Amino acid sequence: MTDELEDFATMFAKSVQARRVDKGQTLEGTIVAIGPEVAFVDVGGKGEATISIEELRDADGALEVKVGDRIQTVVTSTDGGLTLSRKLARRGATDRQLEDAAHSGLPVEGRVERVVKGGFEVRIGGRRAFCPFSQIDTIRAADPSVHEGRVYEFKIIEYKDAGRSIVVSRRVLLEERQRASADEVRRSIVVGAVLTGRVTSVRDFGAFVDLGAGVQGLLHVSEIGWSRVSDASEKIKPGDEITVKVLRVDESDQKIALGLKQLTADPWLDVAERYAVGQVCTGRVARIEKFGAFVELEPGIEALAHASTFPPAGRPDGWKALVPINTAGTFEIRSLDVEKKRIGVALVVEGSARAEGPGREAEEVREYTERATAEASESFGSLADKLRGALESRQKR
Repeated sequence: MTDELEDFATMFAKSVQARRVDKGQTLEGTIVAIGPEVAFVDVGGKGEATISIEELRDADGALEVKVGDRIQTVVTSTDGGLTLSRKLARRGATDRQLEDAAHSGLPVEGRVERVVKGGFEVRIGGRRAFCPFSQIDTIRAADPSVHEGRVYEFKIIEYKDAGRSIVVSRRVLLEERQRASADEVRRSIVVGAVLTGRVTSVRDFGAFVDLGAGVQGLLHVSEIGWSRVSDASEKIKPGDEITVKVLRVDESDQKIALGLKQLTADPWLDVAERYAVGQVCTGRVARIEKFGAFVELEPGIEALAHASTFPPAGRPDGWKALVPINTAGTFEIRSLDVEKKRIGVALVVEGSARAEGPGREAEEVREYTERATAEASESFGSLADKLRGALESRQKR
């Protein structure tokens, strides 16, 4: 009988404690079960509560928690049991709740009012908070005003002067959630996979692309397009959403190499059907090197006009004046190696022997050789006649 009284007293005490929980109160609890629509949370002496499954999913719809995990929540309803939320709604947030959220790490909803010096003014409940530019997102937008009017979840990272000075961060929450699902994302990244990501930063050597949960890959500038790209920022910008192909994954250092051009056809695949030795075509001078000029015949197809193929110009690098960068010209294909992806061309200069092509050039060499041989034979014959005549005269004497 005594045990039954103790059990009843315990149950009654828990019931009283549960009824004393107020709406808006922050609670910490342990997830004890996960159902199709709600999860059950043990909040200690205050009884058992429920929280919507949707509140436990990440941006991709995957569950962020498991049974046994502890979570910070706020009570949204006490009718017929305790209903919890993982965030403090901005409209109903009181000063006391904001202070509790600052200590517990509970996310709070806030509306970005406007851009101010150094960051953003955020409205949370009846208070104004400050969010630095670097803390609004994991990627810094080129135009900060894109965040104005948006409602986000923030974490209070500084709470002073009874709420008159509040500093918040959205980035902290995003990074926490990214770390929680990063392992799962990495498992989906395999060589050959085609993924959609967001450009986080652009450098001289390429761009870093967020593939999800903070997992980043490098899109090298040479893999952006089949045509040579000298400046990656001309093709992509931070914040752009792009589709890429996984080229390599280095498990030792977690480096991921990405490609963009691999999602389109390689223009070299049928180059032998479009070009042939002796063909004359137009091209654009893409860049100049010491040994010659690279000519773009079409996007992704470059040929080399070696310095030795240009007419004499009086000085070693005088040929460069004939082919300034970005100018179009007429070129003749002199060599074609599809396997090595190499095409040799020569500038067609009007009025010169080179404009006649290699056949004419060879013909001129042959004519010169024959003429020189004939002249030599003629000279030798004249000398022989003179010697023969001299011998005959001596014999007659």
